[in-house]
Amino acid sequence: MIIRTATPKDAPGLREIFLHYIEKPVTFLYEMPSEEDIAWTVVDILRRYPYLVAEEEGKILGYAYAHPLREYVAYGWDAELTIYLHPDATGRGIGSRLYTALMELLRLQGIKNAYGCVTTPNPASESLHRKMGFAYVGGFHQTGYKSGKWQDVVWFEKNLAPCDGPPDPVRPFPQLEEEEVAQALK
Repeated sequence: MIIRTATPKDAPGLREIFLHYIEKPVTFLYEMPSEEDIAWTVVDILRRYPYLVAEEEGKILGYAYAHPLREYVAYGWDAELTIYLHPDATGRGIGSRLYTALMELLRLQGIKNAYGCVTTPNPASESLHRKMGFAYVGGFHQTGYKSGKWQDVVWFEKNLAPCDGPPDPVRPFPQLEEEEVAQALK
């Protein structure tokens, strides 16, 4: 299995994975994005953040990416993480490998804090965040309506680098050196 940067050509495989989740409250999206929408999202995310896939023998087993926590400038050193695994690929450590690589790339960019928002209950995702060193920081009760009922979400937080003094500007993902990216993806 390899971890690599996603490309727009991965849209069919990414969509295949997301099909397993669209009807569940794991996501608050109601409609399945088209392959074109997913390809556009990959391009858009990669302008600033990493978008990674786990691939084995040409099949995408999972993906993870970062996106802005909030749009205000002061939050520019924070990132929210998203991860989805094919149901057949769970329990193999793929989520941990994707998150490890993603957070290392974010740290290299200058991101200070990573956040995960999880619809609860979701034992697998909650366990992954705790295993990866995230701390539970709070939740919202009955905040989203999906699957015929009101859903709760919980938030997890992990510090990636010291927050001591004025930060350097965040380096957009495309500005990382090839060697840095290759090392993080090992």
